[in-house]
Amino acid sequence: MSEINTRFRTIDGLSIRYAESARPRDVEALLFAPWPESLYAYDAAWSKLAEHAHLTAVDLPGFGHSEMRKDLLSPQAMGEFIVRVADEFGLAKPHVVGPDIGTSAVLFAVAGHPERFRSATVGSGGAAVPIQLGEPLRAWVHDEDLTPYRALGQRDILNVAMDAIQGYQLPDEVREDYLAAYVGERFADQIPYVQAYRSQLPALGEKLGGITTPVQILNGRFDPVVPLANAEYLQERIPGSRLDIVDKGHFIWEEGADDYARLLTEWWEKN
Repeated sequence: MSEINTRFRTIDGLSIRYAESARPRDVEALLFAPWPESLYAYDAAWSKLAEHAHLTAVDLPGFGHSEMRKDLLSPQAMGEFIVRVADEFGLAKPHVVGPDIGTSAVLFAVAGHPERFRSATVGSGGAAVPIQLGEPLRAWVHDEDLTPYRALGQRDILNVAMDAIQGYQLPDEVREDYLAAYVGERFADQIPYVQAYRSQLPALGEKLGGITTPVQILNGRFDPVVPLANAEYLQERIPGSRLDIVDKGHFIWEEGADDYARLLTEWWEKN
């Protein structure tokens, strides 16, 4: 049975789902969920991470089980919301972790608020300019007509994504949580977030050289969806950043949970 117990909190008028680890710690970490999963993506690594920090995991607005608002469906706007989340939970200077769609949002957050976070961990998310993505993410970023996505079964799309997880069997509780997040046209409604990459990744690229928050980039070596080139792009441009590569695919927080937790907690201990 999962150690993650979820609750809801109203932040900026939105119902936001979150979970906290049980024991208080001197170190605090704020974790944001990847797409198309939820904060239960951290289930496999949760206990190990909780040994080193008090964890607050959050479904970003419009993702997982958190309420959507269209004006937040872009990395830059989400970056400001991330700062608001840290404020709402009273986290003085936490480590912030944002894989996948959280990558660009977290980097906007630390670029705009250099003293707010103790460190940032990103990766497995679109970052490079020109855009370098594999399928199906590349199509989602560039398709102008979302009608086909609205016609598809939302759970069918998610099942395809989950079947791409290699070497790790999702617990039934976790799989059901992922599936329960997709009702109506929820998936199609999320796509504008990644389509904002086309205009916002170039803008983010201009800010990378000015980031002073310590940044760790965690990425799968064999990621077919977000190629390693995205992580290398960030490492080359963010001063003092560290690139850690896990010999897995895209879903490294599940496929390589032990390595993911080890690399993340080692980073926390050094920062």
